[in-house]
Amino acid sequence: MPAPMATAGGVDWRAAANAALVSRWAKPVVFTAALVPLVWTVWLAYTGELGAEPVLESVKASGLWALRFLLIALALTPLRMLTGLAGLARFRRMLGLFAFFYACVHLSTYIGLDQFFDWAAIWKDIVKRPYITVGMGAFLILTSLAATSTDGMVKRMGGKNWRALHKGVFIAGVAGCLHFIMLVKGWQTTPLIYALICIGLLAFRRWPIRLGSHKDRRRKEARQAPVRTRPAAVQRSGEAPAPHFPDGSSPARRS
Repeated sequence: MPAPMATAGGVDWRAAANAALVSRWAKPVVFTAALVPLVWTVWLAYTGELGAEPVLESVKASGLWALRFLLIALALTPLRMLTGLAGLARFRRMLGLFAFFYACVHLSTYIGLDQFFDWAAIWKDIVKRPYITVGMGAFLILTSLAATSTDGMVKRMGGKNWRALHKGVFIAGVAGCLHFIMLVKGWQTTPLIYALICIGLLAFRRWPIRLGSHKDRRRKEARQAPVRTRPAAVQRSGEAPAPHFPDGSSPARRS
């Protein structure tokens, strides 16, 4: 594990955080933490603490965690850009798959425990209730993304096609928030907060913001500095200035 970089104020927090994120224990810890909501819901159901309608509460809880994990996965890229923590990118696929996993739990609980596999009633619900139609659309998108999430599928599809398909995760996020808003009765605060978070992530995707340290900004300014030329006294009459790189070297020396 790389040692944290020392700075004038002590330990470089970015180096320390990145070292933790790329450690061998980071993914197992995140994986275990992502299973806690499921274990907790099962425990509440087992102990009779889910209320008068435990099946309905299980459906709601699993659906809410599917949406949460989806938004967390969408938030990793903005967080990486804002904080400079490149190690966050390691968890994007895992958290996206957990969003699909909890969506599967959500749908399975609804089909098996709420509807008892009554496919005719389920189909009527899908057609009759718009929020179920929207939710099923989001689930189908997540299914296609999960099925093509492996490295092998990236190679078979090609990077350009794979990236185009996986932009559908934003559609799934919007559909998931809309499903939540339509599900509750009236205009409630919690679904609107999730929708605003999703809109904010979409806006960041369109207009990204990059925050860096003072040194990072100075390096960027140095790269964008105007090209230097030889002094006029050195140039021969009528000769065009010879191009130079920002560090003063000429293309002939670098070739």
